Amino acid sequence: MASKDLYNNIGIVQAVAPQVLTATNTSSGVDLAGFESATVVISTGAIVASGNFTPKLQDSADNSTFADVAAADLMGSFPSALAATTVYKVGYKGSKRYVRSVLTQNSGTSIAASVDIVRAHARSKPVA
Repeated sequence: MASKDLYNNIGIVQAVAPQVLTATNTSSGVDLAGFESATVVISTGAIVASGNFTPKLQDSADNSTFADVAAADLMGSFPSALAATTVYKVGYKGSKRYVRSVLTQNSGTSIAASVDIVRAHARSKPVA
């Protein structure tokens, strides 16, 4: 039986709603204010015609100027290409206020995918 409370300690933002992607997708910035950590969760489904997509995370201090997150600010790493029917998680330990996901189409037709940003270690609890 679970004895810890995660429910009141995290906030989840859907950066990319589940959909079939046929081009590069860049999410809106996700505000990490009020949280001490974040994890990116990418879920994939079917790939059509060898759809090849590369994921990455970008961060920004002002939600305007984004840059790729340095490997030193990630826990784990993104694959060079997303595989079908797989879930990936990569932690963010950088110091910027905003993050966004980028799924870059390299070749092929499409991939079914979604991206959630799990904001955790909330400074104020419970999280609404």
